[in-house]
Amino acid sequence: MNRPVAVTGLGVVAPGGGDVPQFWDLLTSGRTATRGITLFDPAGYRSRIAAECDFDPARHGLDEQDAQRADRYVQFAKVAAREALDDAGLDPAAEDPWRVGVSLGTAVGGTTRLEHDYVDVSEHGARWDVDHTRAGGQLHRAFQPSALAGEVAEQVGAGGPVQTVSTGCTSGLDAVGYGFHSVAEGRLDVCLAGASDSPISPITVACFDAIKATSARNDDPEHASRPFDADRDGFVMGEGGAVLVLEDLAHARARGARVYCRIGGYATYGNAYHMTGLTREGLEMAKSIEDALDQARIDGSDVDYVNAHGSGTQQNDRHETAAVKRALGPHAYEVPMSSIKSMVGHSLGAIGAIELVACVLALARQVVPPTANYEKPDPVCDLDYVPRTARSMPLRTVLSVGSGFGGFQSAVVLR
Repeated sequence: MNRPVAVTGLGVVAPGGGDVPQFWDLLTSGRTATRGITLFDPAGYRSRIAAECDFDPARHGLDEQDAQRADRYVQFAKVAAREALDDAGLDPAAEDPWRVGVSLGTAVGGTTRLEHDYVDVSEHGARWDVDHTRAGGQLHRAFQPSALAGEVAEQVGAGGPVQTVSTGCTSGLDAVGYGFHSVAEGRLDVCLAGASDSPISPITVACFDAIKATSARNDDPEHASRPFDADRDGFVMGEGGAVLVLEDLAHARARGARVYCRIGGYATYGNAYHMTGLTREGLEMAKSIEDALDQARIDGSDVDYVNAHGSGTQQNDRHETAAVKRALGPHAYEVPMSSIKSMVGHSLGAIGAIELVACVLALARQVVPPTANYEKPDPVCDLDYVPRTARSMPLRTVLSVGSGFGGFQSAVVLR
């Protein structure tokens, strides 16, 4: 069985945007949400900037029990899921619970709470024999990434397949891809799919400091994220979450739902090459693109916009540019390709889902978001990266791609 799959609802918590309208306004205005880190004291770190969410659990409708039980990244997902269901006009209680599923991705899971509580139980690392009585009562939930999908499933009463996907920075694309397959193959009528991460913590920032993957432009955070620009010096850490309501097209039409678009295809491949390195040729990303296009029964010339991974590192931007050229051929020079990480940072596992929300909105509004801060071309990156200003244009097919540590390369086609 290969049923058409519709996107009928969107929800997002992102830097500079507490909901979908605010998020889209930020993107189309070309504003950036990057700033100096406030979630902890970053003194002494190489990179001291990030794209943080101005998130208050109570203001976003979470009660005190929710806030105490769920780590920050789970809170993002619960809020985004509620917005997506409201947007879809879907009441989960009216559905067969066995036909409703959840597929959510995360790269680093409960890092925020794990680190916070470890600092407490170890007296800032001074004790090897930690005092477990100092740990919060919900620490075990942070230790289990499955809590992400489990909490959202409990919130909506989903009894179908529930899964947490962790494939590094492609987690969001992959979670939506797996949800797409679950609906297309007939196992589900509805799937809440997306991703969430809250990685802005001392340990995560230190990890990327160590390999110099993040920007050190601390004196100018607003312009630090510069994908494809010749003067880029790494990515800017972000956080956030996004959820899409995926639905069997016939099921959506039967209840009179508004359909944003259809998912045409999803594919993922690995490079079996290096934990953090990428090949120059972009073969595995090109393979994912070609496979996803084949599933959608179109070719590269049908793509109207490419949402780039566009992290702002030298190797990623050049690898991705090569992959798009390989997969789309001469059309690569004609199609606009932009990176919203220039505005909302790189939220690791969450960003793929956040970018898919941007892609759905691009199709709905017929507007391509820009690459902020793109000023100086890199001769090796010679495509149309939509510099600084959003572009209104006809869109029928959008391609979103992602690249993750461990060799993961994924692609999703929306139509």
